[in-house]
Amino acid sequence: MKRLSIWSLVWLSILTLSAPTLVVIGASFTAGNMIAFPPEGLSLKWYEKIIAARDLRQAFGRSLVVAAVCTAVALPVGTLAGLALSRYRLRGEGALQVYLLLPFTVPLIGSGIGLMLVFGQWGILGQVWPVGIACAVINLPFIVWSVSSSAAALDGDLELAAQNCGAGRVQTFVHVTLPAVMPGVITGGLLMFVLAMNEFLVSLLLTDARTVTLPVQIYNSIRSIITPDLAAVSVVFVLVALLAIWLLDRLVGLEIFLKSK
Repeated sequence: MKRLSIWSLVWLSILTLSAPTLVVIGASFTAGNMIAFPPEGLSLKWYEKIIAARDLRQAFGRSLVVAAVCTAVALPVGTLAGLALSRYRLRGEGALQVYLLLPFTVPLIGSGIGLMLVFGQWGILGQVWPVGIACAVINLPFIVWSVSSSAAALDGDLELAAQNCGAGRVQTFVHVTLPAVMPGVITGGLLMFVLAMNEFLVSLLLTDARTVTLPVQIYNSIRSIITPDLAAVSVVFVLVALLAIWLLDRLVGLEIFLKSK
């Protein structure tokens, strides 16, 4: 009876969490002209429409650029910061720990407005690549946590053994330290990519009508009317997230990822 109750709660939770996604997926295949669930017949015409829509393709391309810039900036900075926090005693470590809580303590609108003012002073407001840097700044704590978790399990004797065998600091880092924390690096990198792809508020504040990303493009569209093509775009985001999970499982393993969290 206890086991039945537990599994009933598990499946109820899975169904509750999956229901919105399943509704969106079903609505994206409707043959009607209005978004509806259950769908009015089955058709792929809305996927054909978003593929043919030039503005959506361009917005998706900008989102990919934002995600790529964010990941490229966050990987080296987050990896080194995570190693430093887990291996060394640093001045101002308390302040750094407070910074790592910023995603949960500072409203995103506050961070976005601050970055908007800074980028405006620098004359780069409205361009695409600064949005990637902004996403890296705001979400950097996530990759720092990921790398720190992997670094905490690293045996320091391995690095000492490598140095005793004649390896320099750079060689030790490349051949011993980095491979040991690579699960955390990969996990953090994929997480940063997905977060940047889906970032809306910061993109809304830092872009203009010529450089909107896909989440902002969707927001601009639903302000007038919600059509099934927007459901199809949402399914694309779901597929991107599933691809990231699949890569995570193939490269790191979900068991290792869950243990690191």
